[in-house]
Amino acid sequence: MLPAFLFGYKKINMSASVRFEKSDVIETIKNLLHPILEEKGLELVDVEYAGGGRGSVLRIFIDKENGITVGDCADISREFGFLLDLHDVIPYSYTLEVSSPGLNRALKDSKDFIRFKGKKVKIKTKENLYQRRVFIGHLIDFHGDVASIQVEGQIYDIPFYDIEKANLELEF
Repeated sequence: MLPAFLFGYKKINMSASVRFEKSDVIETIKNLLHPILEEKGLELVDVEYAGGGRGSVLRIFIDKENGITVGDCADISREFGFLLDLHDVIPYSYTLEVSSPGLNRALKDSKDFIRFKGKKVKIKTKENLYQRRVFIGHLIDFHGDVASIQVEGQIYDIPFYDIEKANLELEF
């Protein structure tokens, strides 16, 4: 997997005074991004929108089966930046960052857990399970919304709804 890449794009629009919800912005962004990414064989991993006024940052994390290239990030940054301006999705000055999810990619949904079966992962639970909250080991299976992880020879079953955060761990 390649390291994270970053490309910036800045939009200036000082006259906007419209109030909007971040969740609405993120949903609109996902809807606009989907056809572009699908056409290029890319996957949307995550969208983060930090701020809410001037100087906001929009982070788009993309991936594909064999990893993302600098060119992939640059293409999406240019094409999507233009589309964001065209639709005036964010009515303030912002910075667009497009990058790979990195080597310790977050596992956000069931398809991520299925895709990365057999890989080393770190799972943090919302509450104590098996007298612990952090599990670092190999993802054995994901079935019926339950992740099975092997930690030091012991297998733990963790329901998806109990997972606060999960990501890949580097293996040396």
